Amino acid sequence: MALSLVPVIAGSLRVLEIAGGPPILPANPRIDAVPAPVVVHIIAAAFYAPFGALQFSARLRRRQPHWHRRSGRLLVGAGMLVASSGLWMTLFYTGAPGGALLWAVRLLVATAMAASIVLGVAAVRRRDIAAHRTWMIRAYALAVAAGTQVFTQGIGEGLFGTSQLSTAVSVSSGWVINAAIAEWVIRRPATRRTRRVRTPSAPVASR
Repeated sequence: MALSLVPVIAGSLRVLEIAGGPPILPANPRIDAVPAPVVVHIIAAAFYAPFGALQFSARLRRRQPHWHRRSGRLLVGAGMLVASSGLWMTLFYTGAPGGALLWAVRLLVATAMAASIVLGVAAVRRRDIAAHRTWMIRAYALAVAAGTQVFTQGIGEGLFGTSQLSTAVSVSSGWVINAAIAEWVIRRPATRRTRRVRTPSAPVASR
């Protein structure tokens, strides 16, 4: 939730601008020309990021299994909107910073996120909960990389400037970092809590 806070706030400000509010963020001619995909992307991500995080709470799943299933259906739709709108913007918004390299990475990430959600849904339908969890972790990690990119892009621009290559590398690094952490979370051994069982002392035989 904390990771997605900055991009959600920035996205909300952009939606307010599109709705006729005062200009706050730097102008973007691509968004001004065709704002609908951006609005869909921001609103879907603003729902998917915080509520998606709650899906990974084991305590909440145990206490509210019906909530997990019902909200999960809504989150699948929101996640697909995030991925599909991101894919649309990659294909049809021309002249975005980062050049051909970042264009290819965005195309790969949007496709991978959508595929992960589809595979996660397929897994839970066949009651393969472990695979469902794995694919949903991957999808969520890619979706919230915008929060990581706040740091990677800031550091990249500070060190290497704002060239096409540095922008592509710094933005792509956010997805790479999140994907790597997701794989670590998936593969780490489960922590098992062992309960101490006190065995009663053997009764002393009466003489």
